Amino acid sequence: MNSYERFTARLAGQPVDRIPNFDIFMTRAAHHIGQPLSRYYLDHRVLVEANLVVADDFHLDILQAISDPYREAADFGLEVEFPADDLPINRQPLLQTPDDLKKLVPPNPATGRRMSDRLDAIRLFREIAGGEIPIMGWVEGALAEASDLRSMYLTMTDLIRRPEWLTELLEICAEVEIAFARAQVEAGADIIGLGDAVCSQISPKMYRQFALPYEQRIFAAVRAMGAVGRLHICGNTTRLLPDMLQSGADIIDLDWMVGIEKAAQLFDNKVAICGNFDPVAVMLQGTPETVHAATRECIQKGGERLFSGAGCEIPDRTPRENLLAQYSALCQ
Repeated sequence: MNSYERFTARLAGQPVDRIPNFDIFMTRAAHHIGQPLSRYYLDHRVLVEANLVVADDFHLDILQAISDPYREAADFGLEVEFPADDLPINRQPLLQTPDDLKKLVPPNPATGRRMSDRLDAIRLFREIAGGEIPIMGWVEGALAEASDLRSMYLTMTDLIRRPEWLTELLEICAEVEIAFARAQVEAGADIIGLGDAVCSQISPKMYRQFALPYEQRIFAAVRAMGAVGRLHICGNTTRLLPDMLQSGADIIDLDWMVGIEKAAQLFDNKVAICGNFDPVAVMLQGTPETVHAATRECIQKGGERLFSGAGCEIPDRTPRENLLAQYSALCQ
């Protein structure tokens, strides 16, 4: 089986030669090929090269155009700094007051500098490895995007003080994300990941009002294009699991704080699970034996459609032998 065949079979609950490895790589991928992070974020050719190399070296079953959360926000007009070899920095919100919403101009994925760079990455992936390894594009959830434009603190305040205004912003963000998702599928993406990390900080009631409806709309658009949706919410989402199941995602990532066995019982094979050992304590700081054991435990508890992966991004400086231990466990 090649990786694409392995992915489609596992998603359908059919037999596979080994469980697919869907680890998320970003900073570790850039540094694996000796490139500074700024080039990974700003030059799709570096991102593509890094993903191809780590997929080959560590037996991943996915190529991914994920890099940082500011692609859409930067094209909206957010000022983002890119240190040579560090994470992007945003020093002030684009929407500093509610009145700023009147001046917000939704970007076009085809012409936005950073959004179009992601499209170029997907096209290059498709040219090199289409049909052999699944290609994953990425969008922000509407609430996550609102937080990028407004700041986490102000968005949390808006949930209480100006919910109608926030809903107006969320509508704008959702339409941009739908357009971006469609453009990525047209460019060649097989999967669209949706990151909505802010949701782990809100109540289930707020999630159902301010996040879930927009996730559902984005995933409906992804499915209508014939692609697969993957929901990724960092943090402890235990209380949100019943609602996340209603998102329309085909694959749901679980961070390490979530009990994978109980989640698998709740999901009852309605969606595929990806996860979920601790990326820091196990993958970065553990031993090959620790990684092997954690991977096998997830396999045993995660259900028949489990995709293997750490709970979140593989940390920078993760030892090579630990990454290979995960592959060894998947081949067992």
